[in-house]
Amino acid sequence: MSTATTHETLLVEEREDRVVVTLHRPEARNAISGRMIAELHEVCDLLEADPKLLLLTGHGGVFAGGADIAELLRRGRNEALQGINSRLFERVRRLPMPTLAAVDGWALGGGAELSYACDLRIAGPDAVFGNPEAGLGILAAAGACWRLPELVGESIAKQVLLAGRNLDAAAALAAGLVIDVVPAEKLLDEAHALLDRMARSSATALRLTKLVVDSPGAHPVADDLAQAVLFEGQDKKDRMTRFLEKRSRA
Repeated sequence: MSTATTHETLLVEEREDRVVVTLHRPEARNAISGRMIAELHEVCDLLEADPKLLLLTGHGGVFAGGADIAELLRRGRNEALQGINSRLFERVRRLPMPTLAAVDGWALGGGAELSYACDLRIAGPDAVFGNPEAGLGILAAAGACWRLPELVGESIAKQVLLAGRNLDAAAALAAGLVIDVVPAEKLLDEAHALLDRMARSSATALRLTKLVVDSPGAHPVADDLAQAVLFEGQDKKDRMTRFLEKRSRA
Protein backbone atom coordinates (compact mmCIF):
# COMPACT_ATOMS: atom_id res chain seq x y z
CA MET A 1 0.00 0.00 0.00
CA SER A 2 1.27 3.47 -0.80
CA THR A 3 0.13 7.04 -0.42
CA ALA A 4 1.05 9.85 -2.81
CA THR A 5 1.53 13.46 -1.81
CA THR A 6 1.98 16.34 -4.22
CA HIS A 7 4.01 19.31 -3.06
CA GLU A 8 4.74 22.39 -5.09
CA THR A 9 8.08 21.07 -6.35
CA LEU A 10 8.05 17.38 -5.39
CA LEU A 11 6.00 14.25 -5.92
CA VAL A 12 6.20 12.11 -2.78
CA GLU A 13 5.04 8.50 -2.58
CA GLU A 14 5.13 6.77 0.80
CA ARG A 15 5.34 2.98 0.74
CA GLU A 16 5.62 0.50 3.57
CA ASP A 17 9.42 0.28 3.43
CA ARG A 18 10.48 3.29 1.34
CA VAL A 19 9.69 6.81 0.26
CA VAL A 20 9.93 7.74 -3.42
CA VAL A 21 10.61 11.41 -4.11
CA THR A 22 10.47 12.87 -7.62
CA LEU A 23 11.90 16.34 -8.21
CA HIS A 24 9.14 18.08 -10.14
CA ARG A 25 9.79 21.50 -11.63
CA PRO A 26 9.31 20.67 -15.32
CA GLU A 27 9.35 24.32 -16.32
CA ALA A 28 12.90 24.67 -14.95
CA ARG A 29 14.50 21.24 -15.60
CA ASN A 30 13.83 20.44 -11.93
CA ALA A 31 16.24 23.18 -10.83
CA ILE A 32 16.67 23.24 -7.06
CA SER A 33 14.87 26.28 -5.68
CA GLY A 34 14.43 27.54 -2.15
CA ARG A 35 10.94 26.07 -2.16
CA MET A 36 12.28 22.66 -3.18
CA ILE A 37 14.87 22.85 -0.40
CA ALA A 38 12.09 23.53 2.12
CA GLU A 39 10.02 20.62 0.83
CA LEU A 40 13.01 18.27 0.92
CA HIS A 41 13.49 19.26 4.56
CA GLU A 42 9.91 18.08 5.11
CA VAL A 43 10.84 14.74 3.55
CA CYS A 44 13.81 14.54 5.92
CA ASP A 45 11.47 15.24 8.84
CA LEU A 46 9.40 12.26 7.73
CA LEU A 47 12.37 9.91 7.26
CA GLU A 48 14.02 10.87 10.53
CA ALA A 49 10.80 10.27 12.45
CA ASP A 50 9.99 7.01 10.62
CA PRO A 51 13.22 5.68 9.04
CA LYS A 52 12.73 4.14 5.60
CA LEU A 53 14.73 3.73 2.42
CA LEU A 54 14.71 6.75 0.10
CA LEU A 55 14.56 6.73 -3.69
CA LEU A 56 15.23 10.12 -5.20
CA THR A 57 14.69 10.80 -8.90
CA GLY A 58 13.72 13.54 -11.34
CA HIS A 59 10.69 14.13 -13.53
CA GLY A 60 10.74 14.14 -17.30
CA GLY A 61 14.10 12.53 -18.07
CA VAL A 62 16.08 15.09 -16.06
CA PHE A 63 17.36 14.68 -12.52
CA ALA A 64 18.05 18.33 -11.75
CA GLY A 65 19.58 20.89 -14.07
CA GLY A 66 21.31 22.72 -11.24
CA ALA A 67 20.28 25.23 -8.64
CA ASP A 68 17.90 28.04 -9.52
CA ILE A 69 20.33 30.60 -10.99
CA ALA A 70 17.89 33.49 -10.60
CA GLU A 71 17.74 32.77 -6.88
CA LEU A 72 21.51 32.35 -6.63
CA LEU A 73 22.02 35.73 -8.26
CA ARG A 74 20.02 37.38 -5.48
CA ARG A 75 21.88 35.60 -2.69
CA GLY A 76 24.72 37.34 -0.90
CA ARG A 77 27.20 36.69 1.89
CA ASN A 78 24.57 36.14 4.56
CA GLU A 79 22.74 33.54 2.48
CA ALA A 80 26.02 31.78 1.70
CA LEU A 81 26.82 31.57 5.42
CA GLN A 82 23.39 30.03 6.05
CA GLY A 83 24.40 27.06 3.88
CA ILE A 84 20.93 26.84 2.37
CA ASN A 85 21.73 23.94 0.05
CA SER A 86 24.65 22.41 1.92
CA ARG A 87 22.72 21.99 5.18
CA LEU A 88 19.92 20.19 3.38
CA PHE A 89 22.28 17.92 1.46
CA GLU A 90 24.17 17.05 4.63
CA ARG A 91 20.85 16.19 6.24
CA VAL A 92 20.07 13.87 3.33
CA ARG A 93 23.50 12.32 3.77
CA ARG A 94 22.78 11.65 7.45
CA LEU A 95 19.34 10.06 7.01
CA PRO A 96 19.10 6.87 9.07
CA MET A 97 18.40 4.43 6.23
CA PRO A 98 20.16 4.05 2.85
CA THR A 99 19.35 6.52 0.08
CA LEU A 100 19.47 5.96 -3.68
CA ALA A 101 19.44 8.52 -6.49
CA ALA A 102 18.09 7.28 -9.84
CA VAL A 103 19.62 9.67 -12.36
CA ASP A 104 18.84 10.09 -16.02
CA GLY A 105 19.53 13.24 -18.00
CA TRP A 106 21.22 16.23 -16.44
CA ALA A 107 22.46 16.24 -12.85
CA LEU A 108 24.32 19.54 -12.79
CA GLY A 109 25.51 21.91 -10.09
CA GLY A 110 23.26 21.56 -7.07
CA GLY A 111 21.52 18.65 -8.76
CA ALA A 112 24.80 16.75 -8.96
CA GLU A 113 25.58 17.64 -5.36
CA LEU A 114 22.21 16.30 -4.22
CA SER A 115 22.97 13.00 -5.95
CA TYR A 116 26.44 12.92 -4.35
CA ALA A 117 24.76 13.22 -0.94
CA CYS A 118 22.90 9.96 -1.51
CA ASP A 119 24.51 6.69 -0.47
CA LEU A 120 24.14 5.13 -3.93
CA ARG A 121 23.42 6.25 -7.47
CA ILE A 122 22.08 4.30 -10.46
CA ALA A 123 22.05 5.89 -13.91
CA GLY A 124 20.19 5.84 -17.17
CA PRO A 125 22.16 6.01 -20.43
CA ASP A 126 21.67 9.76 -20.82
CA ALA A 127 22.83 10.67 -17.32
CA VAL A 128 25.35 13.52 -17.14
CA PHE A 129 26.98 14.70 -13.91
CA GLY A 130 28.75 18.05 -13.81
CA ASN A 131 29.65 21.02 -11.64
CA PRO A 132 29.95 24.16 -13.79
CA GLU A 133 29.82 26.55 -10.82
CA ALA A 134 33.23 28.12 -11.46
CA GLY A 135 31.99 29.34 -14.82
CA LEU A 136 29.30 31.27 -12.93
CA GLY A 137 31.79 32.86 -10.56
CA ILE A 138 31.06 30.65 -7.57
CA LEU A 139 32.18 27.26 -6.28
CA ALA A 140 30.35 24.00 -5.73
CA ALA A 141 29.82 24.75 -2.06
CA ALA A 142 27.08 22.22 -1.26
CA GLY A 143 29.40 19.27 -0.86
CA ALA A 144 30.99 18.58 -4.25
CA CYS A 145 34.41 19.98 -3.28
CA TRP A 146 34.83 17.30 -0.62
CA ARG A 147 32.26 14.61 -1.40
CA LEU A 148 33.25 14.15 -5.04
CA PRO A 149 36.93 13.43 -4.27
CA GLU A 150 35.76 10.84 -1.75
CA LEU A 151 33.52 9.23 -4.36
CA VAL A 152 35.70 9.25 -7.48
CA GLY A 153 39.19 10.31 -6.36
CA GLU A 154 40.97 13.64 -6.42
CA SER A 155 42.05 13.55 -10.07
CA ILE A 156 38.61 13.00 -11.58
CA ALA A 157 37.04 15.37 -9.06
CA LYS A 158 39.41 18.13 -10.14
CA GLN A 159 38.63 17.42 -13.79
CA VAL A 160 34.97 18.03 -13.00
CA LEU A 161 35.35 20.93 -10.57
CA LEU A 162 38.26 22.81 -12.17
CA ALA A 163 38.29 21.81 -15.83
CA GLY A 164 34.53 21.69 -16.26
CA ARG A 165 34.45 18.06 -17.35
CA ASN A 166 31.04 16.40 -17.40
CA LEU A 167 30.81 12.73 -16.55
CA ASP A 168 28.43 10.87 -18.83
CA ALA A 169 26.89 7.58 -17.75
CA ALA A 170 29.80 5.46 -18.97
CA ALA A 171 32.40 7.70 -17.29
CA ALA A 172 30.38 7.79 -14.07
CA LEU A 173 30.24 3.99 -14.04
CA ALA A 174 33.97 3.68 -14.74
CA ALA A 175 34.71 6.12 -11.91
CA GLY A 176 32.52 4.21 -9.47
CA LEU A 177 30.12 7.12 -9.06
CA VAL A 178 27.14 4.95 -10.06
CA ILE A 179 26.44 1.32 -9.30
CA ASP A 180 25.05 0.53 -12.76
CA VAL A 181 23.81 2.01 -16.03
CA VAL A 182 20.48 0.62 -17.23
CA PRO A 183 18.05 1.47 -20.03
CA ALA A 184 16.00 4.57 -19.29
CA GLU A 185 12.71 2.70 -19.40
CA LYS A 186 14.01 0.27 -16.75
CA LEU A 187 15.69 2.83 -14.50
CA LEU A 188 13.02 3.01 -11.81
CA ASP A 189 12.38 -0.74 -11.92
CA GLU A 190 16.08 -1.44 -11.41
CA ALA A 191 16.24 1.19 -8.67
CA HIS A 192 13.36 -0.47 -6.85
CA ALA A 193 14.97 -3.89 -7.32
CA LEU A 194 18.10 -2.56 -5.63
CA LEU A 195 16.01 -1.20 -2.76
CA ASP A 196 14.13 -4.52 -2.58
CA ARG A 197 17.46 -6.27 -2.09
CA MET A 198 18.40 -3.90 0.73
CA ALA A 199 14.94 -4.18 2.28
CA ARG A 200 15.47 -7.92 2.73
CA SER A 201 18.36 -7.16 5.06
CA SER A 202 17.96 -6.30 8.71
CA ALA A 203 16.84 -2.68 8.99
CA THR A 204 18.81 -2.27 12.21
CA ALA A 205 21.92 -3.74 10.60
CA LEU A 206 21.57 -1.37 7.64
CA ARG A 207 21.18 1.64 9.92
CA LEU A 208 24.17 0.76 12.06
CA THR A 209 26.34 -0.18 9.07
CA LYS A 210 25.61 3.18 7.47
CA LEU A 211 26.34 4.96 10.75
CA VAL A 212 29.69 3.19 11.10
CA VAL A 213 30.72 3.73 7.46
CA ASP A 214 29.95 7.44 7.83
CA SER A 215 31.95 7.76 11.07
CA PRO A 216 35.60 8.11 9.99
CA GLY A 217 38.05 8.29 12.84
CA ALA A 218 35.78 6.47 15.27
CA HIS A 219 36.99 2.99 14.33
CA PRO A 220 37.28 0.37 15.70
CA VAL A 221 35.26 1.52 18.72
CA ALA A 222 32.25 2.48 16.59
CA ASP A 223 32.35 -0.90 14.86
CA ASP A 224 32.47 -2.74 18.17
CA LEU A 225 29.61 -0.75 19.70
CA ALA A 226 27.38 -1.22 16.65
CA GLN A 227 28.16 -4.94 16.50
CA ALA A 228 27.40 -5.28 20.20
CA VAL A 229 23.92 -3.86 19.62
CA LEU A 230 23.31 -6.21 16.68
CA PHE A 231 24.66 -9.29 18.51
CA GLU A 232 22.04 -8.84 21.22
CA GLY A 233 19.14 -8.42 18.79
CA GLN A 234 16.54 -11.10 18.11
CA ASP A 235 16.71 -10.35 14.39
CA LYS A 236 20.31 -11.53 14.25
CA LYS A 237 19.45 -14.72 16.12
CA ASP A 238 16.49 -15.47 13.86
CA ARG A 239 18.43 -14.82 10.65
CA MET A 240 21.43 -16.90 11.65
CA THR A 241 19.21 -19.73 12.86
CA ARG A 242 17.40 -19.82 9.52
CA PHE A 243 20.76 -19.78 7.72
CA LEU A 244 22.09 -22.71 9.73
CA GLU A 245 18.86 -24.68 9.35
CA LYS A 246 18.88 -24.14 5.61
CA ARG A 247 22.53 -25.25 5.34
CA SER A 248 21.90 -28.38 7.42
CA ARG A 249 19.14 -29.40 5.01
CA ALA A 250 21.33 -28.89 1.93
